Amino acid sequence: MNTKPLTEQWTNAELFRLLWPLIVEQVLNVTIGIADTVMVSTVGETAVSGVSLVDAINVLLVIAFGALSTGGSVVVSQYIGRKDLKNASRASKQLMHVSLWVSLIIMGLTLLSYRLLLGFIYGHIAPEVLTAAETYFWLSALGYPFLAVYNAGASLFRSMGNSRITMLVALLVNGLNIGGNALLIFGFQMGVAGAAIATLVSRAAAAVVLSTLLMSHRAGPVSLAGISKTPVDLAMIRRILNIGIPSGLENSMFQIGKLLVSRLVSTFGTPSIAANAITSSIGSFIYMPGQGFGMAILIIVGQCVGARDYRGAKAYTKKLLYLAYGVLISLNLLIFLCMEPLVSCFSLSAEAHELTKRFLSIHCISSSIAWPLSFALPNALRAAGDARFCMILASVSMFTVRLSLSYGLAAVFGFGAAGVWFGMAGDFLVRGTCYTWRWLHGRWQEKTVI
Repeated sequence: MNTKPLTEQWTNAELFRLLWPLIVEQVLNVTIGIADTVMVSTVGETAVSGVSLVDAINVLLVIAFGALSTGGSVVVSQYIGRKDLKNASRASKQLMHVSLWVSLIIMGLTLLSYRLLLGFIYGHIAPEVLTAAETYFWLSALGYPFLAVYNAGASLFRSMGNSRITMLVALLVNGLNIGGNALLIFGFQMGVAGAAIATLVSRAAAAVVLSTLLMSHRAGPVSLAGISKTPVDLAMIRRILNIGIPSGLENSMFQIGKLLVSRLVSTFGTPSIAANAITSSIGSFIYMPGQGFGMAILIIVGQCVGARDYRGAKAYTKKLLYLAYGVLISLNLLIFLCMEPLVSCFSLSAEAHELTKRFLSIHCISSSIAWPLSFALPNALRAAGDARFCMILASVSMFTVRLSLSYGLAAVFGFGAAGVWFGMAGDFLVRGTCYTWRWLHGRWQEKTVI
């Protein structure tokens, strides 16, 4: 364990060693989803449709795992900052316990009701699409516990500042998933089942690797050694849930809002749907570095708050936000300058082509102005224990700003699908302003996690 003060420990070199694997890992996480879609698409439209329907549900079901990991990361980071490694390890074991229990419950409920869920959410769909969706849903549900353990283990390594391990495991997941898809889809002609099994195996391998490393004493200052003999610690679980539950509710509201906005876009015809999908895909790659900076803020501010080093928390947050802005503005400028050849890479109609350029222009400008303050800065508040404020603001902004602006501009004032992207820009500006006000006024310093 590094015994230097945090202001000396997180030098520029240490920040770089933490950041670049985090950014690469985010890119890999997006790549695996794209690779799945591309490879499954060779089976036919029925397979792609079935997988896409299930993935939309899976996103909502597995939000709990990411939320628990966020809560565990904050608690463990604060204990590491306080140099209380005994409690850091205790918190890590409780995180693993609760993640496994929650995932087993969600898996069990899903296996019992996946047919009912598909029917309730999507109503009447083509029988062949329904068959593909049922197969993929059932097999993907078996992987929930592995995904939960993987998320928890990755968050623990990040809390220790070891983002290189999580990046390497993400590489392993991508390799196994793509290789498994190639073998099972193309080699054994297993179609949707092959894609689901490849994902299941890759997640299982990642969970085993991370948990094995964490149970060894070489993993770092935090260890899962003796986890099977560790009793339930309700007080520690409560600390994790105090951060995890608001984060989970916030993400759920965000996904529901996105679904409602997507439904609005669909009313403007196929060109708008295609343009919206392509702009969202390009935007997801632009956000990857920003999400890496957000993770770094969660880890470092958590350690600073645990050490009661609020000056350090402010200084590192400011520095990381500057870096995030520099990278995001550079990427958006590159996209803006290369927009015509970039959009031309997609086989679009003339109308969809122009719509994509219009949506991208709005996105590049709005995200350059407000994305880091809207999505990276709140991680500093969560790291200090101010997760409830983040949940309330994000939910209120989504439904009163983003949705109302989107529907108003798109349907009432005649902006069409572009109104959705202006609504997103308004949401970014409101969130960023409110999070900045909260951070500068210091209310987060009054919160207690450990």
